[in-house]
Amino acid sequence: MMGRYAGDRPDGPGWEVRGVFWVDLVTIPLFTALIGYVTNWTGVVMLFQPIAFHGRRLPGLRVLFPLLPRRVQVLPVIRYDGRIGWQGIVPSRADKMASIAVDKGLAKLGGIVEFYEQLEPDRIAEHLAAVAAPEIRGIVEQIMMRQNPRLWQDLPPAVREAVHARVQEKLPEVTRDLTDRIGANIEQLIDAKLMVVAHLSRHPELLNRIFSDIGRKELRFMRNFGLYAGGPLGVALFFLTQAFPYWWVLPLGGAVIGWTVNWLAVAMIFEPVRPQWWVPWRQGLFLKRQDEVTDGYAAIIAENVITLTNIGHELLHGPRADSTRRMLEDALLPTVDGIAGRASAAVRVAVGTREYDRIRSSVAREAARFAPRALSDAEFNRRQAAKINAFVAGRMRQMSPEDFVQMLRSAIKQDEWLLFLHGGVLGIVAGLLHLAIFGT
Repeated sequence: MMGRYAGDRPDGPGWEVRGVFWVDLVTIPLFTALIGYVTNWTGVVMLFQPIAFHGRRLPGLRVLFPLLPRRVQVLPVIRYDGRIGWQGIVPSRADKMASIAVDKGLAKLGGIVEFYEQLEPDRIAEHLAAVAAPEIRGIVEQIMMRQNPRLWQDLPPAVREAVHARVQEKLPEVTRDLTDRIGANIEQLIDAKLMVVAHLSRHPELLNRIFSDIGRKELRFMRNFGLYAGGPLGVALFFLTQAFPYWWVLPLGGAVIGWTVNWLAVAMIFEPVRPQWWVPWRQGLFLKRQDEVTDGYAAIIAENVITLTNIGHELLHGPRADSTRRMLEDALLPTVDGIAGRASAAVRVAVGTREYDRIRSSVAREAARFAPRALSDAEFNRRQAAKINAFVAGRMRQMSPEDFVQMLRSAIKQDEWLLFLHGGVLGIVAGLLHLAIFGT
């Protein structure tokens, strides 16, 4: 490389000026522009793909993994089971990013009580009653025939019909009482953060959507910015190679450009938080689209995260499901006595207290199984999602610029260095490739 710039070619210094000078002046900016584009394009892909880890198992890596620094262990390149490969940065950090997204975003929009209120408990009660009504007669028959068929068969038909009529009559009242009890105890029954984090961790593709759909314009800008900024920086690098004619200047300069282009792109997306007259782009590009981003974010949250189905699943199958089921039974047991009316004492004597209590508990358990089906009704969920959508969008529009930008950036900020490192490495490769093609 030294000879290349010193003019010791057979043609003499004149060849250097006419040949190498113009070749480098054209090719170095071209290389830096192309590598800037490729760096940022592949960097965006690396953020989200692949969703699952893809790689090969290497002998001995599983043994060495615990000895590696923690900073290396968390890279989406290696796995504790001895595999080396790659997984998208966002899906590889799904649990951590989801946790940060809740703390910096959803938690500032409202608590689980407010979200539940937006779902309109009275409407939920009506829907539960409507779903249960067609089948409640069969459920009562099954329970009584299973628990004490002789008693049920010995009852006069008029009495059995009276029981069924009473059940149907009490059903709306029962469901309203249930939804009221859930609302009054929702914070004890649901850990909202755990629910959201668990759901997003199970569905990393949804976390991808939150970042890629909402930030699609910023991600496109980031990809193209590598091309726009790489060229001018390449011109500066060319003159640097003229001032310091050493072979290592080109790959080193490529590394600096690759790192800088990625850093600038990310900085322009999120900073400054508030408009500054002295900054050419005035304000972070992401913040300029607050209304548009708000609509997209609210739709994803309402349709996929804070849904009636997810809340119902957490209530009945989450870590606090036992508390929910006990509460449901406590709410339904008095209703069973109310349906039996004055006959309850006689029935208790006839079948025994233990048998009667078992019948009451069976009614409560069977009635509770209507909830999952009712809460997962697609059409009903769509109608209720509109309320969550409007609530989230309204709260987001009230957020300060600082809180708004934190909502998305905070989840990926700790891993931005991987994008910068990626740019630096590809910059070195570009510099070495240029030397290999155009001589040393």
